[in-house]
Amino acid sequence: MTESTTPLDGVVVLALEAAVSAPFATRQLADLGATVIKIERRDGGDFARHYDAAIDGSSAFFVWANRAKQSLALDIKEPVDRDTFDRLVGSADVFIQNLSPAAASRLGVTAEQLRELHPTLIACDISGYGQRGPRTNDKAYDLTVQAEGGAIALTGTPEAPCKIGFSVSDIAAAMYALSSILAALFRKERTGQGATIDVSMLECMAEWTAAPTYAAVGIGTVPPRSGHRHTMIAPYGIFPLADGTEVLIAVQNDRDWAAFTHYVLGDDTLTNDERFSNNGDRIANIVELEAVVNTRLSSISAEEVRDRLRRGEVAHGSVLGPLQLWEHEQLRAREHFMTVTTPTGSAETYRPPFRIDGLPLPDAVVPALDRHDSALIERLLTDARDDRGPRDSTETN
Repeated sequence: MTESTTPLDGVVVLALEAAVSAPFATRQLADLGATVIKIERRDGGDFARHYDAAIDGSSAFFVWANRAKQSLALDIKEPVDRDTFDRLVGSADVFIQNLSPAAASRLGVTAEQLRELHPTLIACDISGYGQRGPRTNDKAYDLTVQAEGGAIALTGTPEAPCKIGFSVSDIAAAMYALSSILAALFRKERTGQGATIDVSMLECMAEWTAAPTYAAVGIGTVPPRSGHRHTMIAPYGIFPLADGTEVLIAVQNDRDWAAFTHYVLGDDTLTNDERFSNNGDRIANIVELEAVVNTRLSSISAEEVRDRLRRGEVAHGSVLGPLQLWEHEQLRAREHFMTVTTPTGSAETYRPPFRIDGLPLPDAVVPALDRHDSALIERLLTDARDDRGPRDSTETN
């Protein structure tokens, strides 16, 4: 039986990164076994280190996005540090950065610029609006792109829009950067070809809001924000229960509706009621529909409602806050937690969501500024680039 290795064993990733989008992408690469060297400013490092001190003195954002990496403090505007940086790029399989396009270009670290020097490098730029176009050099943060990308306009109540409660634009860009890099690594294994990758946060959000955009373009009008409801399917939203809790009920199709009326509402006459017999009718009569559902649910105990939903195999979920999610019985049963060492102590965090057989847990260390394996860095600085693909794992691990 052969010893298992991580999927990205031997892959070296150099990251000139800060905040969320690029760090979250490279954390996934580290979780999959890549050696990730995070280049940080000497004067304080990644500014996400200082967002808060929620985790025993460390920033929750930084702990989340930076475990299992090396940290190397450099000022790449200074000649000696720039020489170190350039030599590391020459030893890396992947380079990723999320500076503004103008700043990256001035420093000569865009994917296009580095590929001219290292044709087999996989180089990835993440920016708000992409490397070309009239908005290229506009400053962009998560919320600005949520606004520009349609997410805020689609979220909230008819009376008021609302932001999404987490860094969705950054995360979308991170995951497209991750999938692009993995695809490029796969191609490089077969062909030796490098890649220039341009990830735009705006384009990622446009992709994620595409279905309602297509619908609006198709019918010529924009449906009103629906709060806790689904905009196109009913009943699909949050309903109060007798004990003061709430449940999200998701009836996806007419078969689900029949199960819901029979098992949960206990009234088969509603199944073919002309007001509710198909999804279009239910959407058209949403206020009346929800009044019927609320009336029926209010006469049943919360425990019985949930039991009926399970028996009818009607999709549903409790409406949980972060503290309740942290104690979720399913996460706990699946042991979805690990302890990491942080610059200020230790903390329990989620494990990677990758469930690949034989995949060990990642290195459980969130690096302090300039915390790295100096022997590894020295080896990379003297290592000639192997243009045939990722180097053998024994050279870098």
